[in-house]
Amino acid sequence: MRIALFTVSLEVGGAERVLVTLANRFAECGHSVQMVLMKPEGELRKELSPAVQIVDLKTYRIWRTVLPLVRYLRRERPDALLSTLSQPNLVAILARRLARVSTRVVVREANTPTREFGSAVKLKDRLVPALIARAYRHADAVVAVSQGVQADLLRLTRLPETRIPCIYNPVITRKLLQQREEPVDHSWFAAGAPPVVLAVGRLTPQKDFPTLLRAFARLPVPARLLILGEGEQRTELERLTRELGVADSVQMPGYEPNPFKYMRRAAVFVLSSRYEGLPNALIQAMACGCPVVATDCPSGPREILADGKYGLLVPVGDVDALADAILQGLQGRIPPTPPEWLQQFEENHIVAQYLRVLEG
Repeated sequence: MRIALFTVSLEVGGAERVLVTLANRFAECGHSVQMVLMKPEGELRKELSPAVQIVDLKTYRIWRTVLPLVRYLRRERPDALLSTLSQPNLVAILARRLARVSTRVVVREANTPTREFGSAVKLKDRLVPALIARAYRHADAVVAVSQGVQADLLRLTRLPETRIPCIYNPVITRKLLQQREEPVDHSWFAAGAPPVVLAVGRLTPQKDFPTLLRAFARLPVPARLLILGEGEQRTELERLTRELGVADSVQMPGYEPNPFKYMRRAAVFVLSSRYEGLPNALIQAMACGCPVVATDCPSGPREILADGKYGLLVPVGDVDALADAILQGLQGRIPPTPPEWLQQFEENHIVAQYLRVLEG
């Protein structure tokens, strides 16, 4: 097939990383693959296979992308277009209708739209769920990354379940399995050092790192907290570490291209999010053998942890419950995840499912 994948950019993010993984594997399978971007920048461009052609629309703003994407579809006429993230998805559906081409459009929804946009400040963002309800009916298929996202989309669009397949993310890759064994050059992981609590994600309100910092400050045992990621809340979070008196025990070194080697060696991994679609980092930590603690947010963690069988679930925003769960992890009271459970997140299994949907 001739497959196009469309999104904003290849800046570091879970949805963008999934597209890169899929593009590379589609190309390995012998398909002709193009990555169509609104913006030329992105750290993840380095991870894209040379076999994948980049098409840079250079539009930068979402609604200015419609006509350039229409022209691209008329010119290239790919067999299938896979889009990800809500607003690019809306653009992809509209562009295909305007282009009047036979390209099969599949959109991938990475979050629960009603939660992601329900409390948005900007009017244009608050309108997104209503637009999704109408526009997604015109996609050939809507991929939900978890059962929770699927349920949200079924309520929102009133489409039949056959039009909204649930396909997990291709999280466990060959690269992850290689990178997790790389050495860590960090004094906190030296023999005899206090245990390290690890979190990975953008420093944004969605990830709710303030709750994690407050929970860490209440731990009754010596420990250290390492948060890998970058974002607009850095200044606020650094100030909070000083207010809580834990600045010397917390580090936020920014984006780390290989978080897996840290997951391999951390005492416990924590996901403190307010909402998710299917949190890749949680699965990655489990694949690296790290005990995990997660908020029972919509959606993903409960599915990933088998209702708490393979990790601890706590209420969103509950500082005391999160502190207690972290302590249990530090005490070795979280059971390991069996490899057979993690097979459902392996790239070979997921890529095959995507190809079936793209082929129709």
